[in-house]
Amino acid sequence: MSLGAPKDGPVTFRKGPTPTTFLPWLIMGVGAISNTLNGKAGNPWLAGAGLLAFNSLYVGVVRTAFDPRARATWVPYGLLAALAVVTYALGIGYGGAWMLFFPLMTLAAGTLLRGRPLFVALFIASASAGTLAGHGSGDPWDASTIGYGTFISGMVTSAVLGLFETNRRLRATEGRLARTAVEKERLRFSRDLHDLLGHTLSVVVVKAEAVRRLAPRDVDAALEQAADIEAVGRQALTEIREAVTGYRQGSLATELDRARSALEAGGIEPVVRQSGPPLSPQAGALLGWVVREGVTNAVRHSGATRCEIEVRVDSDRARLTITDDGRGPVSSQAPAEGGGTGLTGLAERLAAAGGTLDAGPDGRRGFRLVAELPEDTGVLPEAEEMSR
Repeated sequence: MSLGAPKDGPVTFRKGPTPTTFLPWLIMGVGAISNTLNGKAGNPWLAGAGLLAFNSLYVGVVRTAFDPRARATWVPYGLLAALAVVTYALGIGYGGAWMLFFPLMTLAAGTLLRGRPLFVALFIASASAGTLAGHGSGDPWDASTIGYGTFISGMVTSAVLGLFETNRRLRATEGRLARTAVEKERLRFSRDLHDLLGHTLSVVVVKAEAVRRLAPRDVDAALEQAADIEAVGRQALTEIREAVTGYRQGSLATELDRARSALEAGGIEPVVRQSGPPLSPQAGALLGWVVREGVTNAVRHSGATRCEIEVRVDSDRARLTITDDGRGPVSSQAPAEGGGTGLTGLAERLAAAGGTLDAGPDGRRGFRLVAELPEDTGVLPEAEEMSR
């Protein structure tokens, strides 16, 4: 286990165990090897074959336990079962120093098994190892030592590896959350820029057309529209700077004033009605975005002569309705593809704050946009985000 402790940070896990980490533990079998070489074990050729089989199976279990592709198959579990058979055969056949293969077997099991299967396997292995050791030596201390060592080696191995696995999953989750946060902020920023520039540029285009129409016959009116273009441009620059820094504050009253100006410049009669108590800042900011998008669409696409904007607030909900008498919905008024801008983006924002957005034809002619929102959106993070 390799741990690193930065001077000014928490302890972090730098590198987890590898299969090689568990190979030196095979030195516990040196007593059995010595007995075989010295001829103290009965039938040394059979004992040597048992040693070779045990070491090979142990290495196989450990290596496949660290291989995600192999671990997803039956191979490591089959090797572990074979290792258990060899361990019991050697323990029953030779006893003494050969009983140390039981802790090695459970150590290999700890690299592969977790949870309840591991606990059951350790209980059976430690009980049987203690029983065999006590029966062979007649010493209760040997029985308890082998039984305890068999249980604790597998449990500690599994606990340590489980800790590293958990740490790796947490780091992977942390990376995914960071990427999600970045993607969410990019989406928020793209929505803000779309709503800011789409509305502002529409107003500039409409007022520029008004200047062109008025200049030949009414210079003063044309100059007034040109001054409005300058004011809208300066305001747009300010809003973009504030959007970049993340501190832009929206206001429903401000958006309604801008909507009147944009509609009038586009030759559309604005009708604005408000009723009920004042909205909370968060709800007002969200509905302000709806006004901005709805009026922009009306000016750009509807060909309407009249646009009504109604804001009605009761004790727990706010309802905003924008209705025009134009050509009705067209493709450019439909929700934008990709879900990041236009009506689709507004629907996502309102849904995150517990609200709804409905858009569609208003009877035989015209287009209607209806947004409903809980008045108290102070506890909703998306509403808080949108007021920035």
